[in-house]
Amino acid sequence: MLAFLVLQAQSPLPAPIPAPLPLADATRAALLEALADGRKAEATYAAVLAKFGAVEPFLSIVDAEHRDQEALADLFRTYKIEMPPNPYQGAPPSTPATLPEACDAGVKIEVASIALYDRLLSQIRESDVRMVFQRLQEAARSQHLPALRACAKP
Repeated sequence: MLAFLVLQAQSPLPAPIPAPLPLADATRAALLEALADGRKAEATYAAVLAKFGAVEPFLSIVDAEHRDQEALADLFRTYKIEMPPNPYQGAPPSTPATLPEACDAGVKIEVASIALYDRLLSQIRESDVRMVFQRLQEAARSQHLPALRACAKP
C-alpha cells in the first residue's frame, strides 16, 4: 500500500488549462456577428432544402454551415460568452421561387460572408478566433461560392 502511495505521489499532475485572457469588446462583437451571419445562411439554405428537396449544393452547404456554427460555439464556450437565441428558429427566411434564383441568392450570401470576414479579421488579435474566422472564410470562398455559382448558371 505504501508503494502505491509513493508512486501516486510521484506521478505528475496534468498542467492546468490556462484561462483565456479577457476578450476584447471588438472580438466579442465579431463573434456575435459571425454567428448571426452563419445562422442566417444555414436557415436560408435549410429553407431551400425544405422547398426544393435534398438538392446540391444546398444539402452539403447546410451541413457545412452547421459545423461552422459549432466551431463558433466552441469559441463562445472558451471565452464564456452566452449564446444568443437563434432568431431563425421556427421563422425561416423567405425562399426564392426557383432553384436557380436560390443559387443566385446563395452566391450573394457567400460573397457577403467573405466580405464580412475580411472586415472582422482586420479587428481580431486572438489567434484562435482568427484561425476559425480564416477557416470559415476560406470555406465560403473556395467551396460554397464556386458550387453556388455553378448552380446559378446551369
